[in-house]
Order: sequence, then structure tokens, then C-alpha cells
Amino acid sequence: MLPPDFVAAPQCLENKVILVTGAGDGIGRAAALSYAQHGATVILLGRTIEKLEAVYDEIEAAGYPQAAIYPVHLRGAAMKDYEELANTIEREFGRLDGLLHNAGVLGQRRTLAQTTVDSWDEVLHVNLTAPFMMTQALLPMLAAAENASVILTSSSVGRKGRAFWGAYAVSKFGLEGMMQILAEEEFELNNIRVNSINPGATQTVMRRTAYPGENPQNNPLPEVIMPLYLYLMSDASKTVNGQQFDAQSK
Repeated sequence: MLPPDFVAAPQCLENKVILVTGAGDGIGRAAALSYAQHGATVILLGRTIEKLEAVYDEIEAAGYPQAAIYPVHLRGAAMKDYEELANTIEREFGRLDGLLHNAGVLGQRRTLAQTTVDSWDEVLHVNLTAPFMMTQALLPMLAAAENASVILTSSSVGRKGRAFWGAYAVSKFGLEGMMQILAEEEFELNNIRVNSINPGATQTVMRRTAYPGENPQNNPLPEVIMPLYLYLMSDASKTVNGQQFDAQSK
């Protein structure tokens, strides 16, 4: 849980380079803007260039540190694409201080017995394999930073299985396992801390797709849960590693 006395200092991310996946809308957009507002140089990664450009323009208009845009289609990306991403970051910035894995797909909301193999493959690839490959490629950049932080986006159905959540839930269980393993492997060796966040119900496109009968106005905007994202990306959490966080109280 977020420490009750935590208040993000205005420039708590000053001089940090942070990569946000799925930065074009929803939680990713809110995190990118929040990180930039607090002094970070943000690398906006996503599939839709127009959405990334809109976030870039918001950052520019606000006078925050200049962001960078890096379009990637996670479904089709291979290891060579992530290696090129790492090479670009090394060439342009020399290190990477933070990585927020936010991008994901919902897939089919049906029983496992009814789930198609194509949908299973897509969800597991985008939600689990892509973060694995990207993290592996970026570990040298993260190790070059002083207090690097990796945040994996989980879900309540990635901590307790629930009917009709299929491949999505399985992918989030996998992310939780990957978080725990990376946390044990990288913290002592390279001072890279790795934690997971369950955002909870927020006003996002994915949430509206998953719960079409729900009144979205009953859920908070992504901006409301940003204090936890700031905490885990700032040096205030530099000793926090291998933990599961909930962005909202249950």
C-alpha cells in the first residue's frame, strides 16, 4: 500500500529517463503526464502514433521536459525490435531509470473451454511475452542507472483466478511470477527494484469493454491513482522490491 504520508515532491523524478508502454491513453497516458510533470524525460511507447503525438503535445504545451516517441506494435515485435529499442535509448540517453509496463489487451471474456487459440496466443504474447523480451533487452540500460525501477501492471484476477477471465488472468498471474523472480535476481545484483501494481477499477477503455453494464462514472479517473505510480518510480521507494501493490483500497 502507498505510505499514508507520501507526497510526491514537485521534481521527484528530475533527470530520470522513464519508458511508459501503452502511453497513448488511459493509465499509460496519465502516468506519462504525471512523470513528466515531476521532472522526468518520458519515452512514450505505443502502437498508435497519433495518440502518442497527442500526449507528446500535452507534455510540450505544459513546459515539461521534452518527451520522446517510440512506436511499437507489441503483437508483432520480435527480440530484434527490443534490442533496437535498447540501442536507441543507449545512444540517446545512456541509461534508463524507470520502466512502466502498462500496455495490455483484454482478449476474449469467456470460459477457458471456449477460448480460441488465436486469442490465447495474442493475450499471452502482448501481456506477458512482450514485457519479458522488452525487460530482458533493457536490463543493461536499467543497470546503468543509480536506482532503477520496473513496474508491472497486474490485476485482481492475476492474484486470484476468476471464471471468464481466461488468458487475461493467466497472463497477469505470469506477470506476478515474473515480477517476483526479477525482483530476487536484479535488486541485489544491479539495484533494479521490481514491483507490481493492481490499478483497480478506473475509467479506461479496457474497463468499459470488460464491464459494459457498469457506470464508468463510478470509477476514478486514472489521474487519481497516480500517487502510487510516482512513489514506486521515485527514489522514495528505492528500498521497496518484490511487492504487490493495490492502487485503490478494497
